[in-house]
Amino acid sequence: MHICVLGAGVIGVTTAYRLLEAGHQVTLVDAAALPGSQTSWGNGAQLSYSYVAPLADASVWTHWPHYLFSPESPLTLRPKMDPAQWRWLLHFLAACNAKTTQKTTIELLRLAFFSRDQLAQLTQATPFNFQHRMAGKLVMYTDSKGLVAARNQVAFQADHGCRQEVIDAARCLEIEPALANAKRDWAGGVYTASEEAGDCALFCEQLVEAMARRPQFRFAHSKRIGKLEMRNGALTAVHAGDEEIGADKFVLALGAHSAAFARQAGFSLPVYPLKGYSITVPLNESAQQAAAPQVSITDLSKKIVYARLGEQLRVAGRVEILGLDRRIPVRAIDELKRGVSELFPGSLDAVADSALSPWAGFRPATPTGIPIIGASPVPNLYLNVGHGSLGWTLAHGSATLLSQLITGEITSIDSTPFTFQG
Repeated sequence: MHICVLGAGVIGVTTAYRLLEAGHQVTLVDAAALPGSQTSWGNGAQLSYSYVAPLADASVWTHWPHYLFSPESPLTLRPKMDPAQWRWLLHFLAACNAKTTQKTTIELLRLAFFSRDQLAQLTQATPFNFQHRMAGKLVMYTDSKGLVAARNQVAFQADHGCRQEVIDAARCLEIEPALANAKRDWAGGVYTASEEAGDCALFCEQLVEAMARRPQFRFAHSKRIGKLEMRNGALTAVHAGDEEIGADKFVLALGAHSAAFARQAGFSLPVYPLKGYSITVPLNESAQQAAAPQVSITDLSKKIVYARLGEQLRVAGRVEILGLDRRIPVRAIDELKRGVSELFPGSLDAVADSALSPWAGFRPATPTGIPIIGASPVPNLYLNVGHGSLGWTLAHGSATLLSQLITGEITSIDSTPFTFQG
């Protein structure tokens, strides 16, 4: 069977790989020249299998004025005359309750652990060098109240397979000595020794290179998807660049652009972009390397994450609900630079702004945080969309689950929570 995968971010690339492994002919289509060069390119780099609690949380109601009006808020909402934004926000707010959050967390943990196992299987079979390692992760808290809430979350997640520790500030510094120089008073943190990190874009490039050596695979790059060809309600072909690509089945994995594609195909998809930013700090000198962390760090008060990728430090943060605005404002990059200077002074010494590779990406999110994996209302179009900030973490499990659904296998985990709800 010939399957066309639309989108070569990490979701599309891993989907193509699993379908190729299942014996199908696969065409992977993307507007960019390189795989993983859009939202997957500058993401936070953390593979956070135990940190999947959704953005839609009961605490949103308490912090809503802060999100709307404070310039210091790590979450920015800019209301627009956009019905899709308002529909998404209404469904998002409806999901901001403890019962829904707990249910969502359990479902995401199940998919995350499955994804972790799938990545381990892949790297054992085909070794890649994408700076992948079990780095461990520290989520740092500046207030004791937050640490109490974290203890409750850790206890809840322990019942669902997570192995985490709530530790004091001194123990945090033992695990990551680079934090000793931070200009911050820590109350403590949550440590998860099993968490991983890796360069998502580099992984995408290497996996596509490996697939390209097989005659059943083609990467149709630099081809923007335009008009769709429909017959009797089914998708028969897509116009991509200068060619028309037909297939037996299609997989929609266009990230934040998936909703627009779905509208062309005749249905509505509850996916909206959550904009985020990152910088990648080159650690060229030994003093910079010593000042930067080895363990992945999340500064919860600032909602900034830090991940070591060899001789680089990836720094990412912010959630902005404002549509597909591609601009990278100076204030967003300055905010990330301040975060590095406060937590790891010395790692930014003598690094020019031009060397920081500033990036903005659009995390494609559903209101609940649950991705949509499986059949769409269009008979031969399948969905692998809506992973939000967890695309890198959930990609491998999502790809295998979708491949199993397409080929009619018994799925390794229950696919029901991820079914499209029309």
